[in-house]
Amino acid sequence: MKLIVGLGNPESQYAGTRHNIGFCAAETLADSFGAKFGKGKGKYLGAKITHRKEQIIIIKPMTYMNLSGHAVIAAMNFYKIGRNDILVICDDLNLPSGSIRLRAKGSAGGQNGLKHIIESLGSEEFARLRIGIRVEEQPLSSFSSFVLGKFSENERAVMEKILPVCRDAALDFAINGIEHAMNHYNKPVI
Repeated sequence: MKLIVGLGNPESQYAGTRHNIGFCAAETLADSFGAKFGKGKGKYLGAKITHRKEQIIIIKPMTYMNLSGHAVIAAMNFYKIGRNDILVICDDLNLPSGSIRLRAKGSAGGQNGLKHIIESLGSEEFARLRIGIRVEEQPLSSFSSFVLGKFSENERAVMEKILPVCRDAALDFAINGIEHAMNHYNKPVI
């Protein structure tokens, strides 16, 4: 069994923001299997899918980004999933819009959701899929206002192309492991 975690913030005011692209990726994955999100056994919404006989749990933490680790721990404990079977999907301000990067482990890189998951697990050893949100022409005078801002029309068009790639990369992780997914998806997308 695998656990795919899409990071974001739960309230409607955050819908369509750059920080919620992890939620969008989780929804894209669930939607492609006709799965619906329901209340989980913790502060998260969850959906279940089966792909090539592999059970995959997809969650969206309802704890707000900075406390995402609580939801991840709750889902891990309920489904008895180890950290090697987790993929966390989140935004990354350090990557240009239109790119993704899979890693088997690593630091939070300034992403507060990843930071809290690392603190909660006591380890950096879990896979992550980062979705680039940096726009070159955008001066970043305030990081928080940028990540909590809504996508422009051009950015939305880019994300519509990226989200199916993220779905495929997450499924590749679930079936073939992080190394295989990294070899196939760590390249420019757009």
